[in-house]
Amino acid sequence: MSIRIALSKGRIFDETAPLLKAAGIIASEDPETSRKLIIGTGRTGVSIIIVRASDVPTYVQYGAADLGIAGKDVLLEHGGGGLYQPLDLGIAKCRMMVAVQNGFDYEGAVRRGARLRVATKYLKTAREHFAAKGVHVDLIKLYGSMELAPLVGLADAIVDLVSSGNTLRANNLQAVEEIMPISARLIVNQAALKLKRQAIQPMLDAFAGAVAKGGT
Repeated sequence: MSIRIALSKGRIFDETAPLLKAAGIIASEDPETSRKLIIGTGRTGVSIIIVRASDVPTYVQYGAADLGIAGKDVLLEHGGGGLYQPLDLGIAKCRMMVAVQNGFDYEGAVRRGARLRVATKYLKTAREHFAAKGVHVDLIKLYGSMELAPLVGLADAIVDLVSSGNTLRANNLQAVEEIMPISARLIVNQAALKLKRQAIQPMLDAFAGAVAKGGT
């Protein structure tokens, strides 16, 4: 019985490695240097497929992967349909924030009922956040370099992930409101969990044990 785990390169893969190791899953090649998109592991029948972070839930939802690891931000935008989310892995932590250019009176604008232009790639999360506050916004979809938008007059504010805050500070921006904390979650295809429970459950238990021990 084969099991596929969908992962993205970069921070999530690096921080997932100790948890995978605890489950006896060690990639046979480094995805940062390998050109392969399907990588074998030291655990018989288990392979890793390398996809874009935003695509992980889609691969798992449709059964192309049995398990995956994705940030809460990605899952919120995806909607989480057909996915079982048994575990917060407590890795890749950051915060979803509203940020503005230094000197912009965000609280005053909200208080006055001003209509704000907000640049983000997290349209669903931003829409729900501002709707709950009763703030009228025009959302502008961007895919990167979010910090540039307020600097060139494209937007009044941005909604983006913030880790250290160094990029905001370097671009004369400041975080003014936290929407929610973000971390990576283990996700499982619901059908695979039923059909392959004998193979998958031990992995889930190993992940949970590793998380409880802090990834050791």
